Amino acid sequence: MKYCRFETDAGPQYGEVVDRAGTLWIERLLPPFEEDPWTKLSPGRFEPVPMGTVKLLAPVVPSKIVCIGRNYREHAAELGNEVPKEPLLFLKAPSAVIAAEEAIRIPALSQRVDFEGELAVVIGRKATRIWPDEDVRRYIRGYTIVNDVTARDLQKSDGQWSRAKGFDTFCPMGPLVTDEIDPDAGLTVETRLNGEVKQHGTTSDLIFGIAALLRHITAAMTLLPGDVIPTGTPAGVAPMQQGDRVEVIVEGIGTLGNPVA
Repeated sequence: MKYCRFETDAGPQYGEVVDRAGTLWIERLLPPFEEDPWTKLSPGRFEPVPMGTVKLLAPVVPSKIVCIGRNYREHAAELGNEVPKEPLLFLKAPSAVIAAEEAIRIPALSQRVDFEGELAVVIGRKATRIWPDEDVRRYIRGYTIVNDVTARDLQKSDGQWSRAKGFDTFCPMGPLVTDEIDPDAGLTVETRLNGEVKQHGTTSDLIFGIAALLRHITAAMTLLPGDVIPTGTPAGVAPMQQGDRVEVIVEGIGTLGNPVA
Protein backbone atom coordinates (compact mmCIF):
# COMPACT_ATOMS: atom_id res chain seq x y z
CA MET A 1 0.00 0.00 0.00
CA LYS A 2 1.00 3.59 -0.59
CA TYR A 3 -0.25 6.41 1.61
CA CYS A 4 0.23 10.13 2.09
CA ARG A 5 -0.75 12.66 4.74
CA PHE A 6 -2.49 15.80 3.57
CA GLU A 7 -4.41 18.88 4.69
CA THR A 8 -8.21 19.08 4.46
CA ASP A 9 -10.92 21.39 5.77
CA ALA A 10 -11.34 18.87 8.59
CA GLY A 11 -7.61 18.95 9.42
CA PRO A 12 -4.74 16.56 8.57
CA GLN A 13 -5.78 13.21 7.09
CA TYR A 14 -4.09 10.06 5.87
CA GLY A 15 -5.10 8.75 2.47
CA GLU A 16 -4.41 5.62 0.46
CA VAL A 17 -2.64 6.45 -2.81
CA VAL A 18 -3.26 4.52 -6.02
CA ASP A 19 -1.96 4.90 -9.55
CA ARG A 20 -4.64 5.65 -12.13
CA ALA A 21 -3.10 5.47 -15.58
CA GLY A 22 0.07 7.20 -14.44
CA THR A 23 -1.58 9.75 -12.13
CA LEU A 24 -1.53 9.29 -8.37
CA TRP A 25 -4.93 9.61 -6.68
CA ILE A 26 -5.94 9.64 -3.04
CA GLU A 27 -8.67 6.98 -3.09
CA ARG A 28 -9.85 6.81 0.51
CA LEU A 29 -9.09 8.07 3.99
CA LEU A 30 -7.15 5.89 6.42
CA PRO A 31 -7.37 5.82 10.22
CA PRO A 32 -4.63 7.85 11.90
CA PHE A 33 -1.60 6.06 13.26
CA GLU A 34 -1.35 5.86 17.03
CA GLU A 35 1.80 8.00 17.18
CA ASP A 36 0.00 10.93 15.50
CA PRO A 37 -2.52 12.45 17.95
CA TRP A 38 -3.00 15.53 15.74
CA THR A 39 -4.78 13.66 12.95
CA LYS A 40 -8.39 12.50 13.21
CA LEU A 41 -10.38 10.46 10.71
CA SER A 42 -12.93 12.72 9.06
CA PRO A 43 -16.48 11.39 9.49
CA GLY A 44 -17.65 13.07 6.28
CA ARG A 45 -17.86 11.69 2.77
CA PHE A 46 -14.59 11.65 0.84
CA GLU A 47 -14.35 11.90 -2.92
CA PRO A 48 -11.12 10.65 -4.53
CA VAL A 49 -8.79 13.46 -5.64
CA PRO A 50 -5.50 13.61 -7.55
CA MET A 51 -2.65 13.75 -5.05
CA GLY A 52 -1.19 16.72 -6.91
CA THR A 53 -4.20 18.88 -6.08
CA VAL A 54 -3.89 18.75 -2.27
CA LYS A 55 -1.45 20.27 0.21
CA LEU A 56 0.79 17.43 1.27
CA LEU A 57 2.11 17.15 4.81
CA ALA A 58 5.09 15.11 5.96
CA PRO A 59 3.79 11.52 5.75
CA VAL A 60 5.24 10.55 9.14
CA VAL A 61 5.23 12.13 12.62
CA PRO A 62 8.45 10.64 14.06
CA SER A 63 9.53 10.63 17.68
CA LYS A 64 13.10 10.48 16.36
CA ILE A 65 15.04 10.39 13.12
CA VAL A 66 18.03 8.05 13.32
CA CYS A 67 20.36 8.77 10.42
CA ILE A 68 23.24 6.73 9.02
CA GLY A 69 26.44 8.51 8.05
CA ARG A 70 28.87 7.46 5.31
CA ASN A 71 26.87 4.43 4.18
CA TYR A 72 28.02 4.73 0.55
CA ARG A 73 31.76 4.28 -0.08
CA GLU A 74 32.03 7.02 -2.70
CA HIS A 75 30.29 9.55 -0.46
CA ALA A 76 32.67 8.80 2.41
CA ALA A 77 35.57 9.25 0.00
CA GLU A 78 34.35 12.56 -1.44
CA LEU A 79 34.37 14.11 2.04
CA GLY A 80 37.77 12.63 2.87
CA ASN A 81 36.47 10.12 5.39
CA GLU A 82 37.21 6.45 5.93
CA VAL A 83 34.48 3.87 5.48
CA PRO A 84 33.08 3.10 8.95
CA LYS A 85 33.58 -0.36 10.39
CA GLU A 86 30.03 -0.33 11.81
CA PRO A 87 27.01 1.88 11.13
CA LEU A 88 27.66 5.50 12.06
CA LEU A 89 24.54 6.83 13.82
CA PHE A 90 23.40 10.37 14.46
CA LEU A 91 20.07 11.95 15.33
CA LYS A 92 18.20 14.60 13.37
CA ALA A 93 15.70 16.86 15.15
CA PRO A 94 12.03 16.01 14.46
CA SER A 95 11.40 19.78 14.43
CA ALA A 96 13.45 19.91 11.21
CA VAL A 97 10.79 17.95 9.28
CA ILE A 98 8.98 19.66 6.42
CA ALA A 99 6.81 18.32 3.61
CA ALA A 100 7.28 18.19 -0.13
CA GLU A 101 7.17 21.68 -1.73
CA GLU A 102 7.84 23.46 1.56
CA ALA A 103 10.88 25.73 1.48
CA ILE A 104 14.30 24.78 2.81
CA ARG A 105 15.56 27.91 4.55
CA ILE A 106 19.26 28.74 4.41
CA PRO A 107 20.33 29.93 7.89
CA ALA A 108 22.45 33.05 8.24
CA LEU A 109 24.82 31.07 10.47
CA SER A 110 26.06 28.88 7.62
CA GLN A 111 28.04 29.62 4.47
CA ARG A 112 27.45 26.21 2.89
CA VAL A 113 24.26 24.15 3.03
CA ASP A 114 24.26 20.84 1.12
CA PHE A 115 21.55 18.46 -0.04
CA GLU A 116 21.78 14.74 0.72
CA GLY A 117 19.13 12.60 -0.96
CA GLU A 118 18.28 9.35 0.81
CA LEU A 119 15.92 6.39 0.97
CA ALA A 120 14.39 6.21 4.45
CA VAL A 121 12.80 3.39 6.44
CA VAL A 122 9.56 4.08 8.34
CA ILE A 123 9.09 1.95 11.46
CA GLY A 124 5.69 0.30 11.90
CA ARG A 125 5.94 -1.37 15.29
CA LYS A 126 8.01 -1.09 18.46
CA ALA A 127 11.43 -2.66 17.96
CA THR A 128 13.97 -3.44 20.70
CA ARG A 129 17.05 -5.64 20.34
CA ILE A 130 16.12 -7.37 17.09
CA TRP A 131 17.73 -10.81 17.08
CA PRO A 132 20.29 -11.78 14.41
CA ASP A 133 17.99 -14.41 12.88
CA GLU A 134 14.80 -12.32 13.16
CA ASP A 135 13.09 -11.03 10.01
CA VAL A 136 13.27 -7.23 10.27
CA ARG A 137 10.50 -6.73 7.70
CA ARG A 138 7.85 -7.19 10.38
CA TYR A 139 9.01 -3.90 11.94
CA ILE A 140 8.90 -1.87 8.72
CA ARG A 141 5.78 0.08 7.79
CA GLY A 142 7.28 1.20 4.50
CA TYR A 143 9.74 3.56 2.88
CA THR A 144 9.86 7.25 2.07
CA ILE A 145 12.34 9.87 0.83
CA VAL A 146 14.39 12.20 3.03
CA ASN A 147 16.70 15.08 2.13
CA ASP A 148 19.26 15.17 4.96
CA VAL A 149 20.07 18.86 4.55
CA THR A 150 23.40 19.72 6.16
CA ALA A 151 25.24 22.92 7.07
CA ARG A 152 28.56 21.49 5.94
CA ASP A 153 30.76 24.22 7.39
CA LEU A 154 29.15 23.89 10.82
CA GLN A 155 29.41 20.11 10.66
CA LYS A 156 33.17 20.48 10.24
CA SER A 157 33.67 23.24 12.80
CA ASP A 158 31.45 21.76 15.53
CA GLY A 159 33.03 18.32 15.53
CA GLN A 160 29.59 16.75 16.00
CA TRP A 161 26.54 17.01 13.81
CA SER A 162 23.51 18.01 15.86
CA ARG A 163 23.45 21.69 14.96
CA ALA A 164 24.57 21.25 11.35
CA LYS A 165 21.75 18.81 10.61
CA GLY A 166 19.10 20.06 13.04
CA PHE A 167 18.09 23.47 11.72
CA ASP A 168 14.39 24.03 11.10
CA THR A 169 13.45 22.87 7.54
CA PHE A 170 16.56 20.63 7.29
CA CYS A 171 14.58 17.39 6.94
CA PRO A 172 12.27 17.45 3.91
CA MET A 173 10.31 14.19 3.86
CA GLY A 174 7.77 12.54 1.57
CA PRO A 175 5.81 12.73 -0.58
CA LEU A 176 4.39 9.35 0.49
CA VAL A 177 5.17 6.06 2.21
CA THR A 178 5.08 2.74 0.39
CA ASP A 179 5.62 -0.91 1.30
CA GLU A 180 5.61 -1.96 -2.36
CA ILE A 181 9.36 -1.75 -2.96
CA ASP A 182 12.37 -3.89 -2.09
CA PRO A 183 15.56 -1.89 -1.39
CA ASP A 184 17.60 -5.10 -1.34
CA ALA A 185 16.86 -5.49 -5.04
CA GLY A 186 18.64 -2.19 -5.78
CA LEU A 187 16.64 1.03 -6.11
CA THR A 188 17.93 4.14 -7.85
CA VAL A 189 18.48 7.18 -5.61
CA GLU A 190 18.97 10.42 -7.53
CA THR A 191 19.17 14.10 -6.59
CA ARG A 192 18.73 16.97 -9.03
CA LEU A 193 19.58 20.61 -8.42
CA ASN A 194 17.71 22.95 -10.74
CA GLY A 195 17.08 19.97 -13.03
CA GLU A 196 20.72 18.86 -13.20
CA VAL A 197 21.56 15.39 -11.87
CA LYS A 198 24.02 15.69 -8.99
CA GLN A 199 23.66 12.36 -7.17
CA HIS A 200 22.97 8.99 -8.75
CA GLY A 201 23.31 5.80 -6.76
CA THR A 202 21.58 2.55 -5.95
CA THR A 203 20.59 0.97 -2.66
CA SER A 204 22.47 -2.16 -3.68
CA ASP A 205 25.63 -0.14 -2.90
CA LEU A 206 24.73 0.45 0.74
CA ILE A 207 27.65 -0.59 2.95
CA PHE A 208 25.25 -1.69 5.68
CA GLY A 209 21.90 -3.02 4.49
CA ILE A 210 18.59 -2.26 6.13
CA ALA A 211 18.47 -5.44 8.21
CA ALA A 212 21.94 -4.74 9.62
CA LEU A 213 20.99 -1.13 10.34
CA LEU A 214 17.85 -2.02 12.27
CA ARG A 215 19.66 -4.63 14.34
CA HIS A 216 22.48 -2.21 15.12
CA ILE A 217 20.15 0.64 16.09
CA THR A 218 17.81 -1.46 18.24
CA ALA A 219 20.76 -2.89 20.16
CA ALA A 220 21.11 0.62 21.59
CA MET A 221 17.67 2.24 21.47
CA THR A 222 14.04 1.30 21.04
CA LEU A 223 12.47 2.30 17.75
CA LEU A 224 8.84 3.38 17.94
CA PRO A 225 6.12 3.38 15.28
CA GLY A 226 6.62 6.37 13.02
CA ASP A 227 10.36 6.66 13.62
CA VAL A 228 12.38 7.28 10.47
CA ILE A 229 15.79 5.88 9.49
CA PRO A 230 17.41 7.61 6.49
CA THR A 231 19.86 5.06 5.14
CA GLY A 232 22.68 7.25 3.84
CA THR A 233 23.42 9.33 0.75
CA PRO A 234 25.33 8.54 -2.46
CA ALA A 235 28.26 10.62 -3.70
CA GLY A 236 27.62 13.99 -5.30
CA VAL A 237 26.51 16.20 -2.41
CA ALA A 238 26.75 19.89 -3.26
CA PRO A 239 25.65 23.27 -1.88
CA MET A 240 22.30 24.92 -2.46
CA GLN A 241 21.56 28.63 -2.78
CA GLN A 242 18.46 30.73 -2.28
CA GLY A 243 16.28 30.45 -5.36
CA ASP A 244 17.38 26.88 -6.16
CA ARG A 245 15.10 23.88 -6.41
CA VAL A 246 16.22 20.46 -5.21
CA GLU A 247 14.52 17.17 -6.07
CA VAL A 248 15.26 13.72 -4.65
CA ILE A 249 13.92 10.83 -6.72
CA VAL A 250 13.79 7.29 -5.39
CA GLU A 251 12.68 4.50 -7.68
CA GLY A 252 9.26 3.16 -6.71
CA ILE A 253 8.43 6.08 -4.40
CA GLY A 254 8.49 9.24 -6.52
CA THR A 255 9.96 12.71 -6.22
CA LEU A 256 10.51 14.87 -3.14
CA GLY A 257 10.84 18.43 -4.41
CA ASN A 258 11.57 21.56 -2.38
CA PRO A 259 12.43 25.18 -3.18
CA VAL A 260 15.32 26.82 -1.35
CA ALA A 261 14.74 30.16 0.38
